[in-house]
Amino acid sequence: MKLSSRLQWFNEPETLKMAKLGRELRSQGVDVIDLSLGEPDFDTPDHIKEAAKKAVDENYSHYTPVAGYADLREAVCTKLLRDNNLMYKPENIVVSTGAKQSLANAVWAVVSPGDEVVIPTPYWVTYSEIVKLGEGVPVLVRTKIENGYKITPAELEAAITPQTRLFMFSSPCNPSGSVYSKNELAALVTVLEKHPDVFILSDEIYEYINFVGKHESIAQFDSIKDRVIIINGLSKGYAMTGYRLGYMAAPAEVAKACEKLQGQLTSGANAVTQRAAIVALTGDMEPTYAMNEEFARRRARMLELLSAIPHVVCAPPDGAFYVFPVISGYFGKSTADQTIKDADDLCMYLLNTAHVSTVTGRAFGEPDCIRISFANSMDKIEEAMRRISTALANLS
Repeated sequence: MKLSSRLQWFNEPETLKMAKLGRELRSQGVDVIDLSLGEPDFDTPDHIKEAAKKAVDENYSHYTPVAGYADLREAVCTKLLRDNNLMYKPENIVVSTGAKQSLANAVWAVVSPGDEVVIPTPYWVTYSEIVKLGEGVPVLVRTKIENGYKITPAELEAAITPQTRLFMFSSPCNPSGSVYSKNELAALVTVLEKHPDVFILSDEIYEYINFVGKHESIAQFDSIKDRVIIINGLSKGYAMTGYRLGYMAAPAEVAKACEKLQGQLTSGANAVTQRAAIVALTGDMEPTYAMNEEFARRRARMLELLSAIPHVVCAPPDGAFYVFPVISGYFGKSTADQTIKDADDLCMYLLNTAHVSTVTGRAFGEPDCIRISFANSMDKIEEAMRRISTALANLS
C-alpha cells in the first residue's frame, strides 16, 4: 500500500509514544507511573464545568463561527488586557481546537516552502514537525544550561538569514521550564527590530504556571507587536486538556489568514467548550492559582529528590511542570543485558525496569537530557523517583 510521502517528513511525537507504551504495559498489569505527558492531574474547576453543562442545556450544539464566538473573542481580549496589559480587538483573535492547531495555523499562514524558522532548543516536540509539514526549514539553535536554556541576543542574531521568516519560542518553556524576564525579552527585541520581515511566535500556554513572578509577553514591545503572534489556550492553566481549546492573538492580517486556513480544516471549535471557555477566561482564577501553588510544592520536592541522584545535573525550572535533567553521565553504563547508549535507551530502560515513563531529550532537541513531568500526585512522584534512583544505581 502506497501512502503519502508527506508522512516521511515528520515523526510521531515522543511524548505521545511514551504515553502509549506506558498504557500498553499497564494493560498487561504492570504498575506504570506516568511522568511523560504534560497534563495536569487536577479536575476542571467546578464553575467551568457548570458553564459547560449549561451550554448543553441551552442547546449549543450547532456549527460555530470559524474564528470563534464573538463573545469568546471578546473574553480573550479582556483576559489579555487584565493579565498582560495588551490591547487587542476581536478581529485579532482566532479560536482553535487546541493550541496545537493554533500553532499550525500560525506557522502555515506565514511560512512558505523554503522559509527558515528559528527555534531555540530545547523546544516542544511539535514545533519543528509543524514547520516541516509547512515545507519550511527548522533552524535549531542549541542553547546552554548555563544561560537557563534561553537564547541570547547574539545567538538569535547569528541564526537569522535573509531566508528567515519566523522566530518561534515559548515562555515558560516546555520542556526546560525556562521563563524569559522583561529585560531578556527586551534584549531579543533589539535584534528583531533590525529584521522587519521576521514574525515572532510566542507560545504562552504555560503562562499561569510560573514560579518566579509575573509573566512577561514579548508582545508588550510596541516596536514589534505588529509582527507578534501569541499562542495560548486552556489546557494547562485551567486543567482543560480534553476540552481542546486554544487561541491566538495576532495582527489582523495574520488572524484572517489563519481563519481562512482553519475554515478548510476543522471549521469552528466545539460549541460547548467555547461557552465554558468564556467563564474560564473571565471568571474565578483562584483554582488556577491553587494549582500553581501545588505545582510549586511538587517542583521543590522533585528537585530535592533529583539532587540526591549521582551524575544528574538539573537547572531548576522557573515555570511549567517539568524538570529537564542532564543524564549523559549514565551513557555507556550497563546492566547484565543492556548498555545505555543515549537518552532514548535510558527512557526505555526506566520504563521497562523502573516502570516509570519519561521522554527522551532528543525529541526536544537536547540529546543529553530527559524530560520528567511533575504533573502527578506527590505520592506518585516520590515513588517514581525512588524507582528511578534504584534503577540508575543498578547501572555500572
